[in-house]
Amino acid sequence: MKRILIIEDSLEIAELERDFLEASAIESVIETDGTKGLERALQENFDLILLDIMLPGTDGFHICRRIREEKEVPILMVSAKREDMDKIRGLGLGADDYIINPFSPTELVARVKAHITRYERLMGKAQQKAADGEVIRSGDLEIYVDKHRVYVKGEEIALTNREFELLVFLAKHPGLVFSRDRLFERVWGLDAEGDTATVMVHINRIREKIEPDPAKPIYIETVWGAGYRFKE
Repeated sequence: MKRILIIEDSLEIAELERDFLEASAIESVIETDGTKGLERALQENFDLILLDIMLPGTDGFHICRRIREEKEVPILMVSAKREDMDKIRGLGLGADDYIINPFSPTELVARVKAHITRYERLMGKAQQKAADGEVIRSGDLEIYVDKHRVYVKGEEIALTNREFELLVFLAKHPGLVFSRDRLFERVWGLDAEGDTATVMVHINRIREKIEPDPAKPIYIETVWGAGYRFKE
């Protein structure tokens, strides 16, 4: 069950909101004082905070700002005012949405559910990104930079260390053309007086492993007379 905090000075309104939310399997905790509500918001974990603007103790704008300084929990601000400046101020302080009272119970429940779902989806992506590290994707190609792995259509492709480094370097600079001398210098760490033909050999090997048709490459393109580039 999801758990939200309702910070609302009218106990009657707060209890009505709670009843509709709990009917939709959303547990709701009520605080009618702004100062106490802020303390609870910072000390406990909630899936969303339903925050009124006009409150005793401290107003909703201050609470919103303080919560956002420490947490990324979704904040849905509530007000009886319709002035755009209040809405702009609330959103500017970090609120995720703004709902005008009176509102229908179904609208409230829908808004709360939508923001909780959106937040969970974003957090899931962030956690996956942290777990995977840096990932470069292009078409069917996936390069897991930190894991040193390459996949094409979900199938892992074995690259040598130098092939991997060369592919990553090009993929991190899509659309930019690099000469063989420049690639030799940047990837091999040597000046351009070395045997830059090795760059061409490595490019060809990479193409054989990742391209659908190595003769007509779609990832690593040849720019005749200039060098190579990774597709944008």
